[in-house]
Amino acid sequence: MIEAEDPAALPSVLTVDELAALLRVERKTAYAAIARGDIPGARRVGRSIRISRDAVLEWLRTQAHAPRSRRIR
Repeated sequence: MIEAEDPAALPSVLTVDELAALLRVERKTAYAAIARGDIPGARRVGRSIRISRDAVLEWLRTQAHAPRSRRIR
């Protein structure tokens, strides 16, 4: 498992599984966030999705708080 506390240990290009581990969310949650365009630096390469580590880390640094759920209750 990826240690989120040590960004230097992350590869420069992440897989969806690595992104999910970094964000501590389920794999399907990471896919949904990518599909909504919430995750910066995500690109499709053939049949795979790859995500820029630096774009994600910068995005995390600039987030003031976690976004509220979009679900209607």
